[in-house]
Amino acid sequence: MDLYSYTITHDTGFAPNPFWGFCTLATCKPEIRRKAQVGDWVVGLTPKGDGNRIAYAMRVDEVLSYREYYWDERFSVKIPDFDRGPAIFRCGDNIYKPLGDDGYEQLRSRHSNGIEENEKNKKRDLKGMNALISEKFHYFGSQRIDLPIHLSKLIVTRGHRKKFSEEEKQAFLEFISSKPKGLIGEPINWKSGDKSWLLGLK
Repeated sequence: MDLYSYTITHDTGFAPNPFWGFCTLATCKPEIRRKAQVGDWVVGLTPKGDGNRIAYAMRVDEVLSYREYYWDERFSVKIPDFDRGPAIFRCGDNIYKPLGDDGYEQLRSRHSNGIEENEKNKKRDLKGMNALISEKFHYFGSQRIDLPIHLSKLIVTRGHRKKFSEEEKQAFLEFISSKPKGLIGEPINWKSGDKSWLLGLK
């Protein structure tokens, strides 16, 4: 098992997307998405100014190509829908529609320029190749929890960290297993008063 940790600068429900019974990471962090395997864990921490607290932790249960992710009926609800109203439908991360030439169309999303594709974000996202899928996850969001001192090596300022000893990984597993599972709170940067995130509980 590998353990990946990184700092989330914007927690909007997009990356990761913790709704509808699955926590998915399908955009951003391309190196993690390209290398992570089933059984690995990914941990997202808040920035230093917020105390490097745990925003979420997900066990990788599936690794899907973008093509597989887009066409999997389980994740059709994660295709952004800007005509449906509530914010939860606009922050979907299933944004790369396969084309016949093995390319992808970037759908209107948090990574596009309105209805136009954002080539910079698209190029970075596609470098990751995969979408990481988790059914066993702890998404705290606004209810983020303090990182205990004995897990302080998880803190990283840029990029991500992967090199942990077996003892450190075991300590993390023991700690996270004692915490509530699933979708616990709305994303940290969610619009105040918007309760549509509750629709994503499953």
